[in-house]
Amino acid sequence: MTNVAVVGAQWGDEGKGKVVDWLSERADVVVRFQGGHNAGHTLVVDGVTYKLSLLPSGIVRGKLSIIGNGVVLDPWALFSEIDKLAVQGVFVTPDNLKIAENTPLILPLHGHLDRAREEASGAGKIGTTGRGIGPAYEDKVGRRAIRLCDLDDKAVLERKVDKLLSHHNALLKGLGAPLLDGGELMAQITAIAPKLLPYSAVVWELLDEIRHTRKRVLFEGAQGAMLDVDHGTYPYVTSSNTISGNAGTGSGVGPSQVGYVLGICKAYTTRVGSGPFPTELFDAIGERIGERGHEFGTVTGRRRRCGWFDGPLVRQAVKVGGVNGIALTKLDVLDGFDELKLCVGYKLRGQTIRHLPASETHQAEVEPVYESMPGWSETTRGCRSWKDLPATAIKYIRRIEELIDTPVALLSTSPERDDTILVHDPFAG
Repeated sequence: MTNVAVVGAQWGDEGKGKVVDWLSERADVVVRFQGGHNAGHTLVVDGVTYKLSLLPSGIVRGKLSIIGNGVVLDPWALFSEIDKLAVQGVFVTPDNLKIAENTPLILPLHGHLDRAREEASGAGKIGTTGRGIGPAYEDKVGRRAIRLCDLDDKAVLERKVDKLLSHHNALLKGLGAPLLDGGELMAQITAIAPKLLPYSAVVWELLDEIRHTRKRVLFEGAQGAMLDVDHGTYPYVTSSNTISGNAGTGSGVGPSQVGYVLGICKAYTTRVGSGPFPTELFDAIGERIGERGHEFGTVTGRRRRCGWFDGPLVRQAVKVGGVNGIALTKLDVLDGFDELKLCVGYKLRGQTIRHLPASETHQAEVEPVYESMPGWSETTRGCRSWKDLPATAIKYIRRIEELIDTPVALLSTSPERDDTILVHDPFAG
């Protein structure tokens, strides 16, 4: 058996929540390794819907859940999520949730700066959720961050808050936004510290102990490869590395501990917020896909932009992310279409290319090259074996595999966890 990393292979919102939930029942430990509470996972368990933003999906299944150092953690958002789960009968304690002691914190000032900058950007907004994720990662890299381990030392905390405010207030002053009060911020932090500190753990050491017991670990990514700060559609990206290479760095294990990499992608393409989207549809077909797929963000509620499946884009995500197999989701949304289109390449200044360029200018200029395929009138919703699928649906899946140079390991045919066709067990390596 091997450990598994689950990552998005498009622009996020690919249906990772259901797939991670499906896998977490087979795992012993689930680790969240990057992002913040800007990314949401929706799980449907026995007809009950759970919406998670920070907590690893395994928490719903009673598995040991870990938030790694690659995450930026908003303590207030965390406890709000914990309280909501308690109402649904899922109880989170320091026994089943561990947070890396070196995890950087998102403080109220981060969201304040995030929103102020977006407001000042006007038409140049990048589509941030305004939750402070970007500014928190900036403070981490700038060596100004307040981390979980700082909360039990008031002298260190006061010194760090002063340093943090000298930076943030200078930025806010330049934006013409209200400045922040150090006393108020200290009061907020010291009030939350006693609740948060019991969850602190030496996660790298814990994961090393788990490795020696041969327990199965599921590394849970958020968002998608095309939002990766290095490999995505920069600058319309998130502030962390979303590909599988960050699973080790963001949790404190070596790369050899991440075995099978499962990429998640929809049978079509969606995107939330600003940025390039070569296969985006602006017609009735795009509206139909969005309505049938209930394409609204789990966290933000924003309507997702919809388009045809983009083969070159997913192939690129597969290559840079070391993806071994794909979990293809929402095939049932395409039921009833007479014709389907697949993007097989791009036209750029008279040439045909098979990748999305890094240049922001070129990304805006590429035109999709489409290949048409017949649709199917039968329903795929709820199918649990290949023999239940229409022949044309199987052909569509096989063509996707050819375009992305990667096999489909799992096929999801509805939000229900059991409506899944297993082709290859990721935990088997």
